[in-house]
Amino acid sequence: MTLRELHDNARKILDPVVYDYVAGGAGEERALADNERAFDRYALLPRVLSGGQARETAVDLPGARQAAPVIVAPTAFHRLVHRGGERATARAAAAEGAVLVTGTAATTAVLDVVAAAREAAPDPAVWFQLYLHPRGEVTGALVRRAEEAGCTALVVTVDSPVFGRHTRDLRNGFADLPPGYAAENMRDLPGAEPGALTAIPMSPAACWADFAAVLDGTSLPVLVKGVLHPDDARLAVGHGAAGVIVSNHGGRQCDAAPAAVDCLPAITEAVAGRVPVLLDGGVRRGSDVAVALALGASAVGVGRPVVWGLAVDGEAGVRQVLATLRDEYDHTLALCGGRRNADLTAGMVVRKGGTW
Repeated sequence: MTLRELHDNARKILDPVVYDYVAGGAGEERALADNERAFDRYALLPRVLSGGQARETAVDLPGARQAAPVIVAPTAFHRLVHRGGERATARAAAAEGAVLVTGTAATTAVLDVVAAAREAAPDPAVWFQLYLHPRGEVTGALVRRAEEAGCTALVVTVDSPVFGRHTRDLRNGFADLPPGYAAENMRDLPGAEPGALTAIPMSPAACWADFAAVLDGTSLPVLVKGVLHPDDARLAVGHGAAGVIVSNHGGRQCDAAPAAVDCLPAITEAVAGRVPVLLDGGVRRGSDVAVALALGASAVGVGRPVVWGLAVDGEAGVRQVLATLRDEYDHTLALCGGRRNADLTAGMVVRKGGTW
């Protein structure tokens, strides 16, 4: 199946309220739609007769080396779409040699997620995504849970001072998880009950000092996720971030935000190679991965496609998503005359309908 076919099949089998939660975005969903449309605005100019039989697609990331430049982006509540939940996702990512970013809003505790990943690979790379809680001690407790579980990096999401306004969820009255489900990483911590969506910590007062406090409180590399403005990328690097993830939160926060890939060139210029730049949002095919790398990304994250694969076929479905993107990317790299990720450069990307 293509990833689009996986999505169509997942829609048929999921509870409509759950489907809307995963598929939906903020407001009128303009940012959500533009994330995918944006890739259609770019074309790749292949190079020819460049030689080379084999290709090397491995990439070094903070706390991880993986075989292809595709990671599993953080998404919430996997057990809502499949009984295997985050455990199945973790085993699939580890088996495919991909970084898994498990989130604060997981329905499986981070300790159990890492344990599941180790069932599939002896030394998996699992990163932990967290929000900056209004209470610093709660953020610190989440960091300690990630460290004790064996995570190899932290990802601080910074584009969510408040919840996005999700029209579909408001219409469906989706405000709490069904009985028996919870944001397990928030269990036994101060705040709302872990079964409420409001248990996910967000802080309108969060600032760079709070990010610095996370850095000071851990020995793990810390990436910052949700950056669209080049000045914020410079600030992130200046504060000691180990990586910058260009993202508009999958169109789930500010509906007026631009597509993530359109922001990528300015971010990579601002970072100037000092740390890896990653991108998530709208990646649906291997050629999208190639465009992102040509525009300066070291790797891309995929979120919703992983959830669709999980919904359709559990662990095997997630593996199919990752294998499909890896193989399509390798094929595109070959067709573009490349042998390594670095062979994809900005000079090979053109805007459709623009000047060649």
